[in-house]
Order: sequence, then structure tokens, then C-alpha cells
Amino acid sequence: MVNLDSFHARRAALIYNPVARALSRNPHSLQRTTDLLSQQGVKTTLVPTTGPGSATVQARRQIDEGCDLIIVAGGDGTINEAANGMLHTPVPLAILPGGTANVLAREMQIPTPIDHAAKRLSQWKPRRIAVGRLQRAGDAPRSFLCMAGAGLDADIVARLNLDLKAATGKFAYYVAGFSHVLSPLKEFEVLVDGRRFDGSFALISRVRNYGGDLEIARGASLLGDRFEVVLFRGTMSVRYLPYLLGVALGRAHQMHGCTVVRGSSVVCRPPDSSDIYVQVDGELAGTLPATADIIPNALTLLMPPEYLAREQSFAAVPACA
Repeated sequence: MVNLDSFHARRAALIYNPVARALSRNPHSLQRTTDLLSQQGVKTTLVPTTGPGSATVQARRQIDEGCDLIIVAGGDGTINEAANGMLHTPVPLAILPGGTANVLAREMQIPTPIDHAAKRLSQWKPRRIAVGRLQRAGDAPRSFLCMAGAGLDADIVARLNLDLKAATGKFAYYVAGFSHVLSPLKEFEVLVDGRRFDGSFALISRVRNYGGDLEIARGASLLGDRFEVVLFRGTMSVRYLPYLLGVALGRAHQMHGCTVVRGSSVVCRPPDSSDIYVQVDGELAGTLPATADIIPNALTLLMPPEYLAREQSFAAVPACA
């Protein structure tokens, strides 16, 4: 088991997505990163991903071959894949932001570009965390570090133009979102620890920020063992424009039509045979019905000390009734 007080890696694998936006635009950053890690006493092997799902296999293989640290440079999707290959092992995961939204990196206040983050990696602290797990009938379970979403946001992911995303980054999400403004939405059933709700968008989150820019699940924490579930009602996409303003102002949880609840088990069921999409860490994961639950003590994650101090301080404040 990793000593959570004094951990130092000697042999690391840096799994990276060669088509990740930040890496493809700065091709020399990986070499600078390995040089910086070498200066900190960490011998690092570069391991490029080869396609969807490959990071899961690569992370597992590198651990079997003796690596005592897995570093992932890429977006939240690549991080998700690698983490799925590391569950219930003692080997820590460190992340370097190289994607479009970089939700997990922004949550932990990890700086960009990746070589700036790598300079500080030896100062980061390992912490054992819970992760979410999404299950759909007939599919293998899929774990997630950040969030799962059902309804509107997953529908936007389903409509995303991947070529536009590669060229423009987050702008592609705005295009997909605004093209949806006048579209009708279907509400679906959401059970949180057995309590029933309805909504056309359910965010099942382990982190506060959403898309790297906005805070929606304001009470979520990677150090906790529950989801913060944020539910929005409305059968027309245009209804979400005031919700968006409320999120930007930090007041969405006070708005009519928005419900925030915490729990460790979430079931989402469609009202009929309609295709209501679900996404995991920004990647399309299929359609409802789906169940999300918490896997406690599942993964060791390296965290900047500033983030740890903030989260521990946050946890010390009693929750409002």
C-alpha cells in the first residue's frame, strides 16, 4: 500500500493522447516534462495511446511491469480510461492537463501547460479516493472521477462535431449547445438513494466545476464518499438559459426547477422508449436506463497540497440543513 505521508516515485509511465489539443499544439512539451521529472528523480517512459480504450490496457500493463506511478497527459476522457485500468491497485495516478476542458485538473488547481505542472509534481500528496461507477444493462461498468450526466448535456455531447472540437476546443460545445436551444426535452425519473425526482438534466458529480469554467455541484468533493446530484426541470432547451445565468452567478441551487441532493446511489430511467443519452467524464456512454454508485477507497490520486488544504477546510465546515 502507498504510504500517504511520504511517497516518492522512481519509475513512472506517462500515458499521453497524441491528438489531445494542448499536446498537438505544443509538441515539445512532453520532452520538457520528462526532463523535469528526471530532475526530480523519476525515470519516465512515454506511452502514447493508440485509440479509444487503449489507456485502460496501457495503465494496467505498466503497473504489471513495475511502474510505481502512472501519469496521464490528456483530457478528462483519457484520464478516465487510465483510471479504469488502475482501480484497487496501490499505484497512484497523477494528471497533467492536456485536453479541452481539463475538468479534473481545474478542480485540483493544477497549472497549465503540462511542463509547468510537472515542475511541482514531487510536491503533490497521494490520497485514496472514492470514484463513481456507471452501469448500463448489457455493458461493462464504467468508472468515473468527475461526473456522469443524463439528459441535456449528454445530448450535446452526442451532437458534438469532433472535427470542430479538435480545431476550436470548447467552442464546439457552445455550437452544439446553442443549436439545441429550441429543441424539446423529455423529463425522466431519477432516484437518489431511493428518493424520486424528475428532470431533463441530471448531473451526478464528484467535482464542483463543470466544463472547466462553471461551478454547478458546489458541495461536491473528491475527498467525500457521495455524489452531489444536481437536477434541472424543463421540457424546452430554452428553459436552460436562465439556469445558465444562475450557474454563472452561483445561484442556480436557489432557482425554481433546480434541486440539489447528495447520495451514493442514483438510478435514471427514461419515461418510455425514447433515447435519452448519458455521458461519463465528457464521453458519450449510451442511453438510459443507467445506475451510478460510489466505489469507496478505489484509487490513489496525487493532489497538490493547496487543493488538499482547501478541501479539508471545506469538509470542516458543517453542511447547511
